[in-house]
Amino acid sequence: MTLAPYACDPARSRGRRHAEVPAPTRTEFQRDRDRIVHSTAFRRLVYKTQVFLNHEGDLFRTRLTHSLEVAQLGRSIARSLGLNEDLVEAVALAHDLGHTPFGHAGQDALNACMAGHGGFEHNLQSLRVVDQLEERYPAYDGLNLSFETREGILKHCSRANAEKLEAAEPGGVARRFLDRSEPSLEAQLCNLADEIAYNAHDIDDGVRSGLITLAQLEAVELFERHRLEALAQHPGLGEAGQGRRLLYETIRRMLSAQVYDVIAATRAALATAAPDSADAARRAGPLVLFSEAMREQSGALKRFLFANLYRHPQVVQTTDQARAVVRELFDAYCADPAQMPAGFAARADTPRAVADYIAGMTDRFAAREHERLSGRRLLP
Repeated sequence: MTLAPYACDPARSRGRRHAEVPAPTRTEFQRDRDRIVHSTAFRRLVYKTQVFLNHEGDLFRTRLTHSLEVAQLGRSIARSLGLNEDLVEAVALAHDLGHTPFGHAGQDALNACMAGHGGFEHNLQSLRVVDQLEERYPAYDGLNLSFETREGILKHCSRANAEKLEAAEPGGVARRFLDRSEPSLEAQLCNLADEIAYNAHDIDDGVRSGLITLAQLEAVELFERHRLEALAQHPGLGEAGQGRRLLYETIRRMLSAQVYDVIAATRAALATAAPDSADAARRAGPLVLFSEAMREQSGALKRFLFANLYRHPQVVQTTDQARAVVRELFDAYCADPAQMPAGFAARADTPRAVADYIAGMTDRFAAREHERLSGRRLLP
């Protein structure tokens, strides 16, 4: 792998919190990726909601398939820009490890439950998973990942939480939220690949579910332009029974356009800033980005999905039930911590222990636990 001077070089990593002998056949970032893939939290992602709850269909995206799509897009773009593909992949695969069951509905509910106890941020929870909650090694808690991977995982962080992290780890992964610098280019790329991936697959899942239609999507410039191009090149896609092929071809073209736009806009930004190292790139402001035109089109697509899919009455009804499951689980465990496994029940900070336990649940386990504790079934 030939790296650009502004890429993160594993040989120059800022290291791990617990020193380890280097692996003989893998770089530090490859080692991180492998630890993430073998973690318990990663396996749980297969049964965690993206938009549609796990019981609603076998073909809808989950947090696991979403993470794989982010990794694929990220690696493709990284290769064109001379960035470190292994680091991009590690961050992409780990970025949602801290997500609750039931997607953003579960996160919002848990944050409300924790309002008087420091709140709940899923990005911060992802860092907690890899730093503390995974129990795989005899010498330390967590996965002991490299600084660069941990930096990328912490995509967002409130100032209050950043200050707590900085006090525990001076100059560590939270420092940039205090001094307003940027993460590595690889981390910036993962943030954008995440956006590209979920916009595309939420269109696919939304149409598959029947909650949005191709006719509605004609009002979205980014989608409609590529739909018309697909029909012009393949007129047969307009015939009856070809709707799925037309949708897939449109999304494929839309993804390609966004990828090429990121590559071109980022190359231009790099040429202007001319960073000569990964740290220089961090100080140069956001450099991995869309062109202004593509940013506007992507924003319009997100607004469409929010109004027509995420706020669809059928989705809202299900997510309201999911919020109730999380709230009632939280109250039940706080009232009787012995209902949790011993490792969580024994911790002194009961609300945070409860939040950690609930956040680690899959959709179906949370639904079963709620039924066990309440005697009511809110979700199938």
